[in-house]
Amino acid sequence: MTSFDSSPTLTAWRALLAVAVVFVMLATTGWTAVRHQRTDEPRTLALAAWARGHVAGHALPDVDAPPYRLAQFFASLTAAQRTALADKYPLVVGNLNGAPVTLRYHANQRALVAARTVERKRMHDSRLSPDGRAEALRRMDRFDSMLDRGRHILAFDPSGKGRAAEVFGDLDRAQRISVIVPGVDTNLLTLERSAPKVNAAPVGMAKSLYAAERAARPGTRTAVIAWADYTTPAGIGVDAALGNLAERGAVRLNALVGALPGTAPVSLFCHSYGSVLCGVAAHELPSRVTDIAVAGSPGMRVENAGQLRTRARVWATRDHGDWIEDVPNLELGGLGHGADPVDPGFGARVVSAGDAVGHSGYFEPGTGSLSNFAAIGVGAYDSVSCASSDSTCHEQITGSQEPVLKI
Repeated sequence: MTSFDSSPTLTAWRALLAVAVVFVMLATTGWTAVRHQRTDEPRTLALAAWARGHVAGHALPDVDAPPYRLAQFFASLTAAQRTALADKYPLVVGNLNGAPVTLRYHANQRALVAARTVERKRMHDSRLSPDGRAEALRRMDRFDSMLDRGRHILAFDPSGKGRAAEVFGDLDRAQRISVIVPGVDTNLLTLERSAPKVNAAPVGMAKSLYAAERAARPGTRTAVIAWADYTTPAGIGVDAALGNLAERGAVRLNALVGALPGTAPVSLFCHSYGSVLCGVAAHELPSRVTDIAVAGSPGMRVENAGQLRTRARVWATRDHGDWIEDVPNLELGGLGHGADPVDPGFGARVVSAGDAVGHSGYFEPGTGSLSNFAAIGVGAYDSVSCASSDSTCHEQITGSQEPVLKI
């Protein structure tokens, strides 16, 4: 739960779970309304236009085609044809798993320019409330920031509260790839935060991890993705106690990883509700995912690491001052997220979070948690510092010549 730094009380969480039970009962008896995406959202309109489009006399491929088929399609085009498609359908090409990475960057730049123009007009729209115009200003400022020179936006959708992903490093040439999976209240307006909470938002987390990985192994080409490309729960409400959004997000995460260029090993760093998503996604992740690290986790919707059905190494950490420790680790009729990943019985490799402060402090420079994440991300397992209570983190890692040392 990325943006929450204060602790909700245990009583409040129990009350929430009680309310959620009622919600689930109503949902399963068909009393709740189904929320549909508006048909006038920018990406919905763009997808409809793409479905009618052609290039060189041929219909455009289905956007849900496997990434390798989409990659083959783009490889069959000339450079001019690829650019023309990105310019005409930026909200589609910029989000297509299988499209060349640099083409996606170009398309999303075009989409951001268009979205910024829309928000600039909304700022002065007298039909909007003062709050509506203020939100338009905040969105325009965010798009301005994302258009800064040198930024590489891998995904962008301004619909609703919005989604995005950003890359740090050279994704095409990377020898190791890390993906940050954030928690609740993540959207376009919370993609970045200002001081002193810079490293509590996805972009700050990714920047911090990228710098730490380069310091850990300067000779290794790394890339880090700030992946805020799923719909997250809004606050600590019913959605945060359920797995519905995690299940939908897992589909998107698996699609992203399955379409990453090259063959570099991939590590996932999943914070708070993001760890719920990673738990749901684990059994279908491509084999190139070698490590799943969770921080401040409310659970991974399983009772032990074996139930994740993944060959990836599973790591877990939690700071002693993290309020998530007070959240009941249970699962009842779909409510709650299961066992605590830092519990010895869960079976994860528990690592130190030394000097991390609170629920949002795991990616702060100088913390043990960030150093451990960087070591995992670049495969320097001998540099990982294990939690004092752990009994397995120091054991030889399968398939690696670099044992993790107990410190």
